[in-house]
Amino acid sequence: MGLKRIGRHLWANRSRVQKAFPPHTLDAIEHAIRASEASHSGQIRFVVEGALDGAPLFADQPARERALDVFSQLRIWDTEHNNGVLLYVLLADRNVEIIADRGIDAKVGGEGWEAICKAIEAEFREGRFEQGAIDGIAAIGRHLATHFPGDASDSNELPDGPVVI
Repeated sequence: MGLKRIGRHLWANRSRVQKAFPPHTLDAIEHAIRASEASHSGQIRFVVEGALDGAPLFADQPARERALDVFSQLRIWDTEHNNGVLLYVLLADRNVEIIADRGIDAKVGGEGWEAICKAIEAEFREGRFEQGAIDGIAAIGRHLATHFPGDASDSNELPDGPVVI
């Protein structure tokens, strides 16, 4: 566990998240998810966490492990066709992770998700949080549309609104 990482997380506060993801950006992300889900039967959740605190921080939990915890806590795995996808942002670490349920992950694979994460992180480094998130959602949507095309009978199993932790 590095002191530098602990310092970043301890200094990160809610105002940093609100600056990067103000209400209009969260609304745009929700709209992008809703629009994306119109073209496929997948379910996308967007979660931004400003910083780790307590046990996850002092256990030096990597962003990927934290994303897996959030995936489980939000029950993204609990979709009828195992096609839920989490787009997780850990702002203090400037890290983006995509966790996909087994139904879609088996078809897309780690490299496909990693390329999307790197593109989002590049946008975030330039301060373009809204554009990075929306582009990432669109890229995830393209994979889902390929492997899980939608039809009129699809229901929205998970909320479209972003989650701020």
